[in-house]
Amino acid sequence: MLTARLKRLGLNEGDRVLDLGCGEGRHVHGLYLMGNLKIIGVDLNETSLKKAEEGLATLPKPARDDAGEVAFETGDATALRFEDNTFDAVICSEVLEHLPDYHAALAEMHRVLKPGGRLCVSVPHAWPERICWQLAPPPNGYAFEPGGHIRIFDEVDLKVSVQRHGFKLFGRHHAHGIHVPYWWLKCAFWDREDDHPLAKAYHSFLVWDLMKRPWITRALDAVISPFMGKSLVLYFNAVKVS
Repeated sequence: MLTARLKRLGLNEGDRVLDLGCGEGRHVHGLYLMGNLKIIGVDLNETSLKKAEEGLATLPKPARDDAGEVAFETGDATALRFEDNTFDAVICSEVLEHLPDYHAALAEMHRVLKPGGRLCVSVPHAWPERICWQLAPPPNGYAFEPGGHIRIFDEVDLKVSVQRHGFKLFGRHHAHGIHVPYWWLKCAFWDREDDHPLAKAYHSFLVWDLMKRPWITRALDAVISPFMGKSLVLYFNAVKVS
């Protein structure tokens, strides 16, 4: 289930790509299947990184992959170990809403990107996210779990914040429209965790859609995502100041 449209990154064989906050590796796996890319997935959660490695091992080898490399490692988005101008592209998907100092993370992304390198940032879409916060309020609700969401980004605020760190916007879209009702159901029955029949049924539907990808749900998702997608996705070029 990819949130970023990887072709928008304009990648060429041998390019270096950082998936910052890679979680269980969905974007790393998608990049790997493109072939001949040097990919690093970074996350603070060692359990998620282990699952990412296990998932990678189940994937078929790309048809063209003479020089591809994949590595996973723990790391802090606000203090990356990489040298300046290391990567051709950076993906940071569903991460900034968790970080107390997201400006430090944006500064690090700009530092490690090459001049003209591309950045894909995604965050929860503001108005569906606000409904989640209302349906599962404090003190133990949706946004108040340890490591959970600590802010809601409006699109203009996010765009301006990223651009202030030396980036220029070149594309945008929303993603995962049919996933929004699941999160509303989950939040409406938050105390039941994942065992409410409605939430379980909708989750089963999403898994079926992910595995089978029938045209009717793909068409529905394409129609509703522009106005109620779960994620807002923005694409930037890194502008280096001499």
